[in-house]
Parts: sequence; C-alpha cells; structure tokens
Amino acid sequence: MDAGGAKGKQKSDINVTPLIDIVLVLLIVFIVMVPGLDKATKVVVPQVRVMDKPTPPDPNNILIQVDQDGTMTLQQDKIDAQGLKERLPEAVMLQPLGYRKVFLKVDEDVKFQAMVDVLDTIRVASDMAKKKSLEQLDKFMGQDGGDVKVAVSLKKRPQVVTAPIS
Repeated sequence: MDAGGAKGKQKSDINVTPLIDIVLVLLIVFIVMVPGLDKATKVVVPQVRVMDKPTPPDPNNILIQVDQDGTMTLQQDKIDAQGLKERLPEAVMLQPLGYRKVFLKVDEDVKFQAMVDVLDTIRVASDMAKKKSLEQLDKFMGQDGGDVKVAVSLKKRPQVVTAPIS
C-alpha cells in the first residue's frame, strides 16, 4: 500500500474502501427491510348514512322517563310509582334472557331521591323477574340469563339567553 506521493508528499486520492463498505451494508439493510414495509392492516371506514326519519324504538327495550315535575312514563304511558312497581316486572319478563335492558331518562331538575327510587324499583323488578325466570327455567337450564342492565341519561333543557335591549 502506498502511503505517500512522490518525494514524501501526501497522496491526494480518496480512499473509497470504507465508503463502499458502508454503502453495501446499507443496501443489505434496505433489501431486508423492504418486504416488511408492505405489511399493512386493511381498514374499512364506516360510511355515514343520513336518514330522513329516526328509527323507531326497539319494542324489546324498556324506556322510563322522569320529568321535572316528577311524572313518570313507561314507554309512552304515564304511570305512577305503584303502577311502575306492578308493570315493570312483567315488561322485563318479556325481554329475552341475558338481554334485559331498561333505559332511564331523567330530567336535570328532578330530585336525586326520585331517581334513586326509580332505580330501586328497577332493581326490585329485576329480582322478581329473575325469581320467576328461575322457576320457569329450573326444569330446562337451571340458570337465569342475568340481571337487568340500566342505562341512565340526563335530559338537559336548552338554555335561554336574553340580552337587554338598548
């Protein structure tokens, strides 16, 4: 290997051997990595559908509404607390086992105790329906499909803002 030029002067040529080594290593790395870059998860994005009419409520779902003045409705029928205790277990029994749901919609101005009373009524109705289901299913499966699931939502009234007229 020649380290110098003529008469002890330095050689001005570039040593390309390390450069070729680095380029070859990078080429091998890219050859190995490129097939792995094509592995992507295919995603189907849901499309938005605009409907003119809202879908009707499912008859299997039970809807209880409590208005600000304390009046309750079961589905569309106005009902009092005692009527709710009598009719709710029968309505729950009509739902399939394991899929029993009650939707509770409460106005924001309702007292907390009124909502707790309705939730307690739903719990009692669930227990009664479970006992009846156990009596009926004892000869078939011996198990109930589960308790009633409750979804609670708060109805908020729109805020009315008035501005002084000047």
